[in-house]
Amino acid sequence: MAAAMRHRGPDDDGFLVNEERAPGLALGMRRLSIIDLKTGRQPVWNEARDVAVIFNGELYNYRELRERLTLSGHRFSTQSDTEILVHAWEEWGEDCLEELRGMFALALLDLRKRYATAPLLFLARDPLGIKPLYYTQTSDGFAFASEVRALLAGGMASKKVSQDALTSYFLFGSVSEPVALLDGVFSLPPGHRMLLYVPERRRMPRARAWWDATRSPAAKEARTTRDFSSAVRSLRPRLKDAVRAHLIADVPVGLFLSSGLDSGAIAAIAARERAGICSFTLSFPQTAYDEAPLARSVAKHCGTKHREIPLESDAVVARLDEAVAALDQPSMDGINTYFVSWAAREAGLKVALSGLGGDELFGGYATFADTPRIKRLMQMAWFVPLPLRKAVAPLLRAVIAGRSSPDAARKAVAAWVSPDALPHSYFFTRALFPVGAELSRLIEPRFRPSSVAADGVTLEPTWLGWLERAADGARKLEGTGSVSWLEMRSYMASTLLRDTDSVSMARSLEVRVPLLDTPLVEFVGALPGAARWRDAQPKALLSEAIADLLPPEILTQKKRTFTLPWEEWLRGPLRKRLEASFAELAPGLAAYVHGEGVREVWSTFLAGKTSWSRPWSIYVMNEWCRRHL
Repeated sequence: MAAAMRHRGPDDDGFLVNEERAPGLALGMRRLSIIDLKTGRQPVWNEARDVAVIFNGELYNYRELRERLTLSGHRFSTQSDTEILVHAWEEWGEDCLEELRGMFALALLDLRKRYATAPLLFLARDPLGIKPLYYTQTSDGFAFASEVRALLAGGMASKKVSQDALTSYFLFGSVSEPVALLDGVFSLPPGHRMLLYVPERRRMPRARAWWDATRSPAAKEARTTRDFSSAVRSLRPRLKDAVRAHLIADVPVGLFLSSGLDSGAIAAIAARERAGICSFTLSFPQTAYDEAPLARSVAKHCGTKHREIPLESDAVVARLDEAVAALDQPSMDGINTYFVSWAAREAGLKVALSGLGGDELFGGYATFADTPRIKRLMQMAWFVPLPLRKAVAPLLRAVIAGRSSPDAARKAVAAWVSPDALPHSYFFTRALFPVGAELSRLIEPRFRPSSVAADGVTLEPTWLGWLERAADGARKLEGTGSVSWLEMRSYMASTLLRDTDSVSMARSLEVRVPLLDTPLVEFVGALPGAARWRDAQPKALLSEAIADLLPPEILTQKKRTFTLPWEEWLRGPLRKRLEASFAELAPGLAAYVHGEGVREVWSTFLAGKTSWSRPWSIYVMNEWCRRHL
């Protein structure tokens, strides 16, 4: 399993096997050395060698925690952030998670008998799911890893596709938390923990939430902020603090730079904190997708050492198999991040900052406007009998397609005909193949409800249960704040963060996301609507907070999506490749996907009646299954 993840940590490995004190348990890890290069090896033990930890991620407040723990009598033998965890566990137990600021997935072994007669294994994941953690339970026992592919390599994961997960994939373009594509494999959800007694390897453990975004000091401060101007003044120092913390490393740190506000804000602040920081931009020469000129303007304004990486279609075709192979689970997204990561690693970087999270936190997506519209349509649908809704559907499709796009019309019709199919109007706006005939022509959809115990803990995790809980949380928030929450718990967690982790770590590069710094997210998320939004202007709060740091053309430009020119490439240099893939579905997938439906999607795309993302998502799924199953 560790060998299968060598790309995540080419610098070192570490193993823990103690048959005398923890029979039947083995832990392993691969290390990408970023902090404390010489003495930061894992696993790390406490002084008595009865508490050990393996850890994936970074703790940005480890120096402050070290000072507090030292004053409490703890003694440290390394300068690493990992060692903080064993002492924090000794000091605060499970509550130690609330002290951590960073991105992490951790496994902590406690051999002491003060809490239990058997050794304990404690697993946890950071609040927003920046770092992944997958697990499975079989008759042979319990296994976990940072990648699904490691579970496959260890022989613990089934090679059978989960129809539950397959439904979520074609609905949204990625497998939704907390399931994985393979039957019986699950993701520990963001902000959740899990406690196991080592001898009980055949009992399915329960995932329990530990993070509450509304209870932190940052959230309490935000609730006292009543107006937009006050929020702007409070945001600026929090942004600076977040970027400053994410620059902590014993190796060079660079940043991904597009033409957007999010990466521009990070570049402007990072350049002030660290002179000569490197920035990278993908360019697509002579195309409408090229962000290089504006990114160049930002780099010059901020004073970064800037590098542009031109990406021609020939290069994409040549490296496409490599890029798709970097995905730990299939996804319609992520390939663009792979190429930026590749370029950054070729330049010698181990760490890069990304602007991921800005659209979700500050309201940059079209979903913030689309969700209320879909909600109104659904509310109307409840008063119309189903036969009449179906009769009206073709007219509704034609009207919306004339104003927007065929795909937007498909989503609206799905919400109109089946308003109860998904837990919130937001999920219809994110649909790839909407509920109904569109989805059924591809697969036999499975909507498996969660099994919940008397204490409210989910026994059998499902993506539908996760969406329902996210929707429940969203209903407690004001207006567009609810959309922000849903973006972070669904699209961001299940697509953007997961893809970014897998494709960057495939190149042995750590990507950090300062705009998802936990105190920053808690503060912005708790702001009253009047203090967070202004005049339906996208990202007004962020724009005002850093207005003096960026060129005016960056602040005033319309929202642009960072994507590759797939529309052109799928019709040109990649066309034969996709057609060959669709002609023969992978054996592990063919039993679940209708070939005729796949061919229909492809012909619809060629006719200009749907976007590139639909055939591309099928291609990636098929090639992933062909490679791994």
